[in-house]
This record gives sequence, structure tokens and C-alpha cells, in this order.
Amino acid sequence: MAFRVRQSKYRHIFADQPKNENCWSGFRLSTKTGEQQYIKASGKYFALSLAGGGGPVAVCSLDRPGRFEPGASQTLGGHSGGVLDFDWNPFDDSMLATASEDCTIKIWSIPEDWEPIDANGNAKKGESMGPSDALAVLEGHRKKVTLVRYHPTASNVLASTSADLTVRVWDCERGECVSKCEAFNDLLHDVVWDECGDNLASSCKDKALRIIDPRTGTVSSTVESIHEGSKSVKLQYVENSTHILSTGFNKTSAREMKLWDIRNLSSPVNTQKIDSASGAFVPLYDNDTKVVYLCGKGDGKLGYFEVEAPKVHALSEFRSTSPGKGYCDVPKRALNVMKCETARILKVTSGGVEPLSFTVPRKSDAFQDDIFPDTAGLEPAHTCEEWLAGSSKKPITVSLDPKKKAGNKGSKTKIMSVASLKKELATAEERIKYLEGKLSEANIEF
Repeated sequence: MAFRVRQSKYRHIFADQPKNENCWSGFRLSTKTGEQQYIKASGKYFALSLAGGGGPVAVCSLDRPGRFEPGASQTLGGHSGGVLDFDWNPFDDSMLATASEDCTIKIWSIPEDWEPIDANGNAKKGESMGPSDALAVLEGHRKKVTLVRYHPTASNVLASTSADLTVRVWDCERGECVSKCEAFNDLLHDVVWDECGDNLASSCKDKALRIIDPRTGTVSSTVESIHEGSKSVKLQYVENSTHILSTGFNKTSAREMKLWDIRNLSSPVNTQKIDSASGAFVPLYDNDTKVVYLCGKGDGKLGYFEVEAPKVHALSEFRSTSPGKGYCDVPKRALNVMKCETARILKVTSGGVEPLSFTVPRKSDAFQDDIFPDTAGLEPAHTCEEWLAGSSKKPITVSLDPKKKAGNKGSKTKIMSVASLKKELATAEERIKYLEGKLSEANIEF
């Protein structure tokens, strides 16, 4: 029988150890433990949890590597407790939601002149953001908020998990909770949206996988034991949300990965034992290339696989001597596509943040449209009200071809803070008083 090599455009993807001048350093990392990733990126910035009072968060530009200086560089610190998780608005690269031990979620807009590190890679002094700079405060959880996830297609919709054993869905513009799920008996490990935002998949310390209707807060499907081990279970919707990929531990505490068909959750369609390391995985999935990157907390190794349900094919792995504390992927819009960079993962180490650039080797200098399909853009598919009414839409996609990217800019999300509303009101009242005085001088009754 003839031996056949599986054809794949991403079979030779690779990453090199980044140079020091392309990394960020100087951070005093948060010592808070939990299910969070510790770092998240938009197309413009990345946010990183820091140690200190008020839950400080470093927000740095993706194109400004260098040294961050605690106490001098600008930070975001508007909570009364430590910040456990955060997420960037997929339709506004400057809007960040932070979840804290003080039981609140706050929405922030990073100003255009934000610059904690200058163009030469040196720390730059500047005014930090405090409690009065928050655009909105979402209150309702009775205990610390552990995870936050923005909706992939609807504007200003946010899901959150808490130590009060609930999952809530919020309308950020109105500052209201639109649904709540209380079907949990223990702490949650993860919660993820599907591609259209019609379902939420959650994992819990009780080992159960639950599929939740986010509009009503009801559980539509349950798998009683998704992994036999008791450690953290992480989830990702894959293959255009027809399957769920889960990472966890088996009964002998070996790390494993399972693939589930959402049409039949009675048993996984694929199970792979990965290794016997003790750190939980952070799976990062690229829906455009169908490649999942398994990043282990405390590991120097990062493996990547190509998902072709019901099969999962191992591609290769990146090895490093520095263990990672947290990981996140950078949106496709911020990648260097002309150098065939198909993914960039930011890795948090004890020394700072390292950008791992994954590249497909190609000789041509032209745009490679076969490895860069259209990707999710900055325009929401519908509003929160439309989504709550039952609207179901896939993300609006844009081309990554630099010749076509000129019109792919999203609009700035508008959420007014209490401070800005008070300022506008004071200005309006002063103007009214002035106009009333003019009318009185002209003997005009009003």
C-alpha cells in the first residue's frame, strides 16, 4: 500500500524565539490565581494584569515594545479589588471590559494619546485612568467576577461568570443584565460563545459541560462528565461552531483533548492524550485556518493542531526554556500578512511579554489569499436589541489584502460615562442660563 502525506497549507507552520528588542519587560505581574488568561489583545493594544492596590492593568500598544516602569508608566486602575479578567470589544480596539474581586464589571475607553512606552522603547510618564474614567459599571454579581467574554456579532453584549455560581449576559449600553443562568453547583472553569453568539458553552468544577441559551439563561444540553480529571477544563467552538473542543485531564491526571459534535454529545468523536504535565491548557483557536494552539500554563512548550472533524491532526510544536503564565492571540487584522504571519500569540513570562509569530513559509512576496481567507471585521452584525429579539447572524468579514483594507475601519463605540454626562449637563445648563439672560434683556417672555 502506497504511503500518502496529508495535504495541508499549514503543515509547515513555525515560530522562532522572539528577540529581546521585540518584547515587553518591567511588569510586576499580578499574583491572583484563577481561570483567567492574564493577558488579552485587541487589534491595537494588549492588557495585562499587574500587582498592586486597585487592580492595576497595563495597557500597551502592540507596535511599541520596550520597558514598562511601574509607578511611572500609565495604568488603568479603577476597581477597589484585584482585576481577575478582562476582554476587548471586538468592534472597538480601544474599549476594554474588566472584571474584579469587588463584584463589578467596568467598561473603559483607552484614549488616543495613551502611550506608556515611547517610540524608543523607554517608559513614558503619563496620567493613569481612575474610577471616574469608567464609561459604565455593571453591578449584579454577589461575589467576585471571574471571567468576561464579549459577544462575537452583537454590539455591546457581554457575558460574565462569578463565584456566586451564575452566568450573566449584559447590555453594556444600558448597563442592565438581560439574562442569568443559575444552573451551576460549583465554580466555573470557562464560558465561550459560538460563532453567531446564539449559544454559550460552559465548563464547571463539577465536570459537566452545559450549553446555555444566552437570551433566556436556560440550559439546552448537558454532558455530565466531559473529562474525568478534577482540574481545569477549557473550551473552544470549532469548525464553524459545529463542534466543541475541550481540554482537560483524564483519571490518571494526564492532559488530553476531546472533540465533541454538538448534534450528538453522548460521546466525543475524537480523544487525544497530549502529555503528563500538570498545567492547564489555554486553547486558542483560529476559525479561519482551523488551527488550534494548545498553550500550557507553566509550560515552555506550545503545540498546534489542525482540526478537520472528526479528526485532529498534530502539526508541530514550539519549544522554549521560559515557562508561560498566560497566553492570548492577536486579532488577524493586526498581523503582518505580507510576511505570511498566520497567527501571533502573546506569552506572559516572569520577565515580561513575548510575541510568538507563527508563519507559513512562502517564497512569493504577493498576498497569499489561499492562507488568508476573509476574517471578522470591526462592524457588528446587529444590535443588542435585535439579537435579543432572535436575530442570528455570522460575523461580518473583511479582506486581509492590504490593497482592500482601506475601507475596513470600524466606527467608535459610543458609551457615555457618568462623568462625561455630568460635564455635558453642566455645559448645557450654563448655555440655557446665558440664553435666558439674553431673552430677559430683550424683554421677551419665555
